[in-house]
Amino acid sequence: MIPVKIEHKFRGKIELPNNRYAKELFFRVKQAYANHENMGVHLLFNKHKLKKLSSYQKGGAKTELENIEFYIELGKLLEFDTTDAQKLKNSILLTNDFAHSHFNITKRLKLISGERKKNMKRSYLFWDIENFSAISSIFSEIIEPYNINDKNIYLAANPDSLYLKRAEWEANLYDYGKTLNSFNFIKCDYGKNVADDLLLKNYEELNIKNANIFLLTFDRELKERFSEAADKDSNLYIMKK
Repeated sequence: MIPVKIEHKFRGKIELPNNRYAKELFFRVKQAYANHENMGVHLLFNKHKLKKLSSYQKGGAKTELENIEFYIELGKLLEFDTTDAQKLKNSILLTNDFAHSHFNITKRLKLISGERKKNMKRSYLFWDIENFSAISSIFSEIIEPYNINDKNIYLAANPDSLYLKRAEWEANLYDYGKTLNSFNFIKCDYGKNVADDLLLKNYEELNIKNANIFLLTFDRELKERFSEAADKDSNLYIMKK
């Protein structure tokens, strides 16, 4: 907690966020308040940054949200209006798809190739997009933390799902500057388990060694087949029940 003093008058204490911009923001807001300037989100971000925050931000704009919340708390302490900051916060949460459809993938992923994960330089994702269309959490919890290249991402979908959901998938991917064709997207034929068969075929043909391998499917049989085919020296992650 740090003390908040305005013109030598103690106004209370507040917790400073643990990021590189927070201290500069703190002094900027204090100075603006002491000088009776107009308060607002322009004190947090310039016009260019505000425009960028209207679209998806890598990592879900975690630092920016921390600083907006800090500004709101300062507003409560110093009794100035923070309506615009609250609106910006809600907009960022909605844009990054955390407010309504955040699905915590990492809590459900299970390492099955050993008791401890090994350090790997490469990562691959095999994604049955029909089962996991909550695209935001897959980017923020798997693709970005593991720096998975587009060329190492394999998606599959059967024709019926592709017909029904393609527009939705493409709209969600747009926030990341991607389309289905940004990746190794497999448009399958008709037939039971065709998408699963092709994901496994891709995996086997790649003959991946010493890598992080993520399989996103709820299909029990496909999990078993991947487990049998997996390189024992790789980290294979699958979904728990």
